[in-house]
Amino acid sequence: MGETPDASANAGTCDLAPDLMTEYLTDEWGYFIRSQRTLARFQSTCQAVEVHDSAPFGRLFRLDGHFMTSEKDEFFYHENLVHMAALTHAHPQRALVVGGGDGGSAEELLKHPSIRAVTLCEIDSAVIDISRQYLHAVHRGALDDARVEVRIGDGLAFVRESIEHFDLIVLDLTDPGGPSAPLYTAEFYRACAARLAPGGAMTLHIASPVAHPARIRESLAHLRVAFSIVTPYLTSIPLYGGMWMMACASQTLDPNTLTASEAQRRIDERPIRDLQYYNGAMHGAALALPNFVRALVA
Repeated sequence: MGETPDASANAGTCDLAPDLMTEYLTDEWGYFIRSQRTLARFQSTCQAVEVHDSAPFGRLFRLDGHFMTSEKDEFFYHENLVHMAALTHAHPQRALVVGGGDGGSAEELLKHPSIRAVTLCEIDSAVIDISRQYLHAVHRGALDDARVEVRIGDGLAFVRESIEHFDLIVLDLTDPGGPSAPLYTAEFYRACAARLAPGGAMTLHIASPVAHPARIRESLAHLRVAFSIVTPYLTSIPLYGGMWMMACASQTLDPNTLTASEAQRRIDERPIRDLQYYNGAMHGAALALPNFVRALVA
């Protein structure tokens, strides 16, 4: 993930050598990963799609030159994106994932035994196809689980037109820009709020509080128009360059009400298995914000 609203028009990615993949967080700061082998590279109807083998991350997935996920570090992102709200919810049964064509968010939702149905709305069928072919270590078969319904189409249109209600909505999106830009607006967040069942919550990733403070302020302002309770929290995502911010938004559900010991009790009792990152202590740790972040999100 890379290009930011406050970056110049030519910020983004460039390949310095055929095997060196780079991405800019800002005009002046970025990082690189060396590709050991290109497994797939093509232009879909929506975007440029790539899958590479890499030494630090294993199989690595990019869209339009931006790092999306990898088999070795996907749990940093997907576990935090899903379980903050899913654990706080007393009994989640129906979930919607907008984006998330790699299947990682759906796989985390299915770890909750109460989940009966996950609707995954992905705009690009090529993402689903390439994930089935190369990214089993990310979705672990979730894309073909009987509880998961994959719908190919625009997420904004689906949310606007749907009459379904969901206990959880997970916005597993690319960074704002192009087709995803309308999904980072107060209008879309209001539409999502209308699709939540009573007691439901929505989660999404926002940006880096170090590289993208303006984007975070804007996103939180839009969320607060649509939701009564907006809870920002932090995690570290190696593929995205380090510290990253997410948010849980709801009219009633507040992750701060769940203590570390209660979070761990729910993990044990449900039970939720195969967690590599998330536990009760990490639930509380994610909500503990450094002073500079407190000032940013105030």
